Amino acid sequence: MSEALTEFEALEIEPLIADRPAEPRDSSRLLAVNRSDGSLTHLRFRDLPSRLGPSDLLVLNRSKVWKARLAAAKPTGGKSEILLMAPSTADGLTWTGLCRKVLPGQFLECAGGAKAECLARNADGSYSFRFSTPVDEAYLLANGAVPLPQYILNARKRRGAEAPADEEKYQTVYAAEAGSIAAHTAGFHFTPDLFERLAAAGVKKTFVTLHIGWGTFKPVRAEDPAAHVMMEETCFVPEETAALVNAHRAAGGRVIAVGTSSMRTLETFTGEDGTLKAGSGKAGLFIRPGYRFKSAGAFITNLHVPDSAPLYMTAAFAGRDLLFKAYSEAVKEKYRFYSYGDSMIVL
Repeated sequence: MSEALTEFEALEIEPLIADRPAEPRDSSRLLAVNRSDGSLTHLRFRDLPSRLGPSDLLVLNRSKVWKARLAAAKPTGGKSEILLMAPSTADGLTWTGLCRKVLPGQFLECAGGAKAECLARNADGSYSFRFSTPVDEAYLLANGAVPLPQYILNARKRRGAEAPADEEKYQTVYAAEAGSIAAHTAGFHFTPDLFERLAAAGVKKTFVTLHIGWGTFKPVRAEDPAAHVMMEETCFVPEETAALVNAHRAAGGRVIAVGTSSMRTLETFTGEDGTLKAGSGKAGLFIRPGYRFKSAGAFITNLHVPDSAPLYMTAAFAGRDLLFKAYSEAVKEKYRFYSYGDSMIVL
C-alpha cells in the first residue's frame, strides 16, 4: 500500500463540509474511536465528562486567531488580498504572506490605506511584503478579516448560506495569545459550562501555545509523503504545563492532546524518555503513520481534509485502517466535516 492516504480522497465529503459551527458549541457530534478493539461509538461532545475522569489531563492550545486576511487592490484596480503569515521584523513593517498573481516590485493598496510592496517570492511559495505603516494587532483588528478556510466560503456560496458571526465563532473560548492564521478547531467544541462539568468529574486541563501557520494547512502533495516538508511554526510550553504533564504521567495518568497543534507541541518538546520540557521553539515535525508518540495517550481532533498534515498525524495515532473505518462511518452517518465540523476522540 502506498504511504499516501489516497483512500480518503474517494470519500464523498464535499456535501458534509460544515459552513458554520454547531450551536451551542458542545452539541457537536463526537465519534469515539477505540484503538484497543476497533470499536466506534457515537456521542455528543457534551458527553465528554461521562467518559473522562481524574486520571485524565487535557492539553489545549491557547493561541488566538488574528484577523490576518487583508483586502487589497492592484494599481490597475483589480481586487487582491494578502493572507499574512508572520511578521519578519519587530517593527511590523515587513511580513511574509500568501497572495495570488503578485510580482516582486508591485505595490498593493490595502485596507486602511496602507501600501504593501512585494519584495520577493520565497522558496516555500510565500511572499515578502514591506508595508508603509506598521501592521500590528491594532491595525489588523481595525482592517483585517477573519482568515476562514476557502472551503467554508465555497460551501456557503454553493448553498446561498448567510455567514454567522465568524469573528466570535472562529475562535476557541479560551484563546489568549494572538498569532494564528488558522483556528485551533479541535477546541471549538468546549464551552465554559463544559469545562466546569469536566472539572467536577476530576478532569484537569493545561495549556500550550502553537501559532498555527501555513505549515498546518499546506497540502501534502508529494507522491512520497516522506518528502513533504512541514513548515515550522512557533510554539511554547510554560513551566507550569511541563511540571503538571510530567507529574501526571509519573502518577500513571493519561494525557489527552486536544488538536493536532497541541499534539505537535507536546511531541516537539518531549524527549525520548517521555519528559516534557518547558521552553519556546519551532515545531517542524511532520507526523505520519509509523511515528512513535511519546506523550499523549488519547487525542481529540476534528475530521480533516484528505491531503492535509493533520490527517496524516491522526492516521499515525489511530492507525491508518481504523481511521479510514472511522471516516467511512462518519460519512455514512453524515457527520459534519472540517474546521466548523464535528469531532472525534481517539482512545
